[in-house]
Amino acid sequence: MSFPDKPTIGFAHVVYRNGDRFAERGNPYPSFEARSLEELEARVADAEVLVISGMWKNFLPEKAPKLKYVQALSSGTDQFDREVLKKHGITLCNAAGANAAAVSEHAVGLMLGMVRRLFVARDDQARKHWSGMKGDFEIREDELAGKTAIVVGMGKIGARLIKLLKAFEMTVIGVRANPASGKEGADEVYATADLPKILPRADFVVLVCPLTPETTNLIDAKAFALMKPSAYLVNCARGKVVDEEAMIEALKTKRIKGAGLDVMATEPLPESSPLWTLPNAFLAPHTGGETCAFENNVLDIMMENIERLKAGRTDLINKIV
Repeated sequence: MSFPDKPTIGFAHVVYRNGDRFAERGNPYPSFEARSLEELEARVADAEVLVISGMWKNFLPEKAPKLKYVQALSSGTDQFDREVLKKHGITLCNAAGANAAAVSEHAVGLMLGMVRRLFVARDDQARKHWSGMKGDFEIREDELAGKTAIVVGMGKIGARLIKLLKAFEMTVIGVRANPASGKEGADEVYATADLPKILPRADFVVLVCPLTPETTNLIDAKAFALMKPSAYLVNCARGKVVDEEAMIEALKTKRIKGAGLDVMATEPLPESSPLWTLPNAFLAPHTGGETCAFENNVLDIMMENIERLKAGRTDLINKIV
């Protein structure tokens, strides 16, 4: 695949400031920025490179005859039709690792927010209520040290999360599609299919895996039935990794103690969802990957891949297609 020496790059996202960060680098290649699908459709014919994620539509290659390389703004790439990309000779790379620090720290933040009852304290502040010390173990603050966490997904985010949780003196059990790929510092590693066997051991089940046919509804009613009533679920993966109705029922009936959620099955979360008002559900608006360093992290991947493409190489960073 021949690749131009000065490719035109299209940055497409409603809020991310990839164009600004690119300008700070001296605009090494021609570029444009689109804030809406309409803007993108009007300009995409010029693009040899497209940096995009949620705005992607599988009809775009028909409108982009020059397009050769798509750099996803996320680790998950389930929105991209692989066959469409292959048909048009377009290479796809994801952003694995670009938000590894952000998402792993976000997961720990949700864990601490629940176990230290920081979310409850914030609600108490809003209503000017001083709760004081608690004799009831059900509502008393707790600690991470000595607890067991199951981390589902052991890519770059999962590997960093395991490192952080070990620093909190936790026992960490990793779950990945192929346990032979490595332990990444976990105490034990199991295959995804073995998850039901280990769920009863978990104080925390933390999801940082991609959405695949194997992980869709991975945490369902049967999984919740295997968890301790004192266990917490943390989802920083994709909403559909969890059966949301089963989770709502588990939270309502106190089958589990709580859930810290950065992702939902439908986003934005509908106003009618019970998750808004469940006292043991703690929500973030899919901001786990947000960090002021994110755009530059993605640009680092993109710039290196462009250099490799110009040299005729196919061993791109995070290549998917």
